[in-house]
Amino acid sequence: MPKRCRESLEKWKNSFKFKVLTSIYNRLRGDTNLALKQRKKERVGALRLILAEIKRVEIEERVEVSDARALQILDKMTKQRRDSYAQFFEAGRKDLADQEKFEIDVISEYMPNPLTDGEIEEIVVGSLEKLEEPSMKDMGKVMADIQAAVQGRANMKDIANLVKKKLS
Repeated sequence: MPKRCRESLEKWKNSFKFKVLTSIYNRLRGDTNLALKQRKKERVGALRLILAEIKRVEIEERVEVSDARALQILDKMTKQRRDSYAQFFEAGRKDLADQEKFEIDVISEYMPNPLTDGEIEEIVVGSLEKLEEPSMKDMGKVMADIQAAVQGRANMKDIANLVKKKLS
């Protein structure tokens, strides 16, 4: 390539402000390419599963998946993997259980940091304080309020048990 063309190509490349990979989807794509280059077959497979699920949701809902929606997808995938892990472990299929555990670990890399028990307690108490006289009838309202605050950062089953204790 002549020097003049190479220089103009470099100027053209440098004229754009490249975005930092901030969205979950872009991080997944970048990490998939990196895993491909490093020849990590298992990791590539797990990342492609995540990307395929996000694409499926995009096609099904006919919208571009936001980071909040991607977190919901990842949370759902984690729940499915935990359930499968428990079933495989019970059945004595260590190989399949290990695969599910590996996929859970890969998915968790893209989830926000989990909340501590103290933080969960504060969120539950804060949500209950918004109601005048909380009762078991208000459990749905409380859970909806809490779910928005803890999306992907805590297990909703544990939170539901805590809310039941507080309401009774």
